Amino acid sequence: MATSEEQDWKRARGPFAAVFTAPALWLLAFFVVPLAIVWAYSFGETTTPTTIEISGTFRHYVRAFDPVYLEIFLKSAWMAALTTALCLVVGFPVALAITFAPERAKAWLLLLIMLPFWTNLLIRTYALMAVLRREGYVNAGIGRIAEALGWQFDPLPLLHNNFAVVLGLVYVNLPFLVLPLYAALDRLDRSLLEASLDLGAGHLRTIREIVVPLAMPGILSGLLITFIPALGSYLTPDLLGGPDSQMIANVIERQFKRANDWPFGAALSFILMYLTFILIAGQTVLAGRRRRREP
Repeated sequence: MATSEEQDWKRARGPFAAVFTAPALWLLAFFVVPLAIVWAYSFGETTTPTTIEISGTFRHYVRAFDPVYLEIFLKSAWMAALTTALCLVVGFPVALAITFAPERAKAWLLLLIMLPFWTNLLIRTYALMAVLRREGYVNAGIGRIAEALGWQFDPLPLLHNNFAVVLGLVYVNLPFLVLPLYAALDRLDRSLLEASLDLGAGHLRTIREIVVPLAMPGILSGLLITFIPALGSYLTPDLLGGPDSQMIANVIERQFKRANDWPFGAALSFILMYLTFILIAGQTVLAGRRRRREP
């Protein structure tokens, strides 16, 4: 005999299908099918400038492990990891401050964190270029201080190098880490923190031994959400970086536009996607193990 839950599900099956069908078809037509076409291109060969023959070759995947491209992959991963680490160092205190801020101030602080999303990324990047260039605000400010002190000052090379790329990536991706951290910290049981402080643990020890372990799922989610966009970033290294600052997304762009080698560009794109799936699967496995260890 069917339970009440099964009967409710059977009654809701029709409305659920009606609501789900339209977005499912949209995702299928404009997400799954285009991705499948690009995935098929990664096993093809360019026969003419406008024709790709799907031959089933793995040559482009093998070519991706050429030392030239492998070095760019590793450099991109290193810069994305450095960006994620810096975002954690900066974002954890910010998320902690928002968590323990008064309720009225908390809403305004969250608004400030989300405010950059209201401005186009290209505009924000050009604004950062205006700050970092040789005649920009940073060099101009330091130059005025040096002039007042009677020192000679040469403008700092803050733009078109790896420093500018990492700074730009931190600037762009910092909210992606702060928001999951805040969501995790805001759910903490405040009584545990009070008990730790009452038992003699200082604030730093409480953060290290109570706050960080309890907020670890949010920390790992924030790290993943920050690392993946940083690894596939294109605009920031293209505008802020120099010849030695290009990341793998810039190489993929060149394959599709300038080199007209769509199969190789598709292979590079899907290697990035495979890495993303591996990272998400690893985070899921770690989260499952942590839940099983919990009492």
